[in-house]
Amino acid sequence: QDRLAKKTYHAFLHGEMKQDEGVIDRPIGRSSSDFRKWSATRGAKGEMREALTEYKVLKRGHGCTFVEAKPKTGRTHQIRVHFKAINYPVVCDKLYAFTRRSMGEGGAKQGCALGFERLALHSLNLGVLLPNGKGIIIEAPYPEDFKNAVSLINL
Repeated sequence: QDRLAKKTYHAFLHGEMKQDEGVIDRPIGRSSSDFRKWSATRGAKGEMREALTEYKVLKRGHGCTFVEAKPKTGRTHQIRVHFKAINYPVVCDKLYAFTRRSMGEGGAKQGCALGFERLALHSLNLGVLLPNGKGIIIEAPYPEDFKNAVSLINL
């Protein structure tokens, strides 16, 4: 609530972004087409809540972009929704990157790339301030599929 937690995510996105860094400042509301989804585009319904995500491109290649994302607000699906809104959905995001048409016969893999069979989003670290005033950072190493994708994009 006080935005004291600092979160860093790494993600692979469809498409090669032109900008090296940026800020996505788009409010998020409910999708008008699917009750399971959130939206940061025109036509979202319900209360539109402030949402801000900073990002930096780490690598580009194989038709994808590897980014570091730092959400400054904590909205549900914020990173997924924001990158979808600027037309760079997260690789293998079955809720936001797939269209109904791509989910047809054999289409389940069309939204996946770089060997991913799951959402290509990794919570890299979380920094929090403890009640005693001491700050800590909790880090999570990459899983194997992330390591493989990083080595592919570095070729």
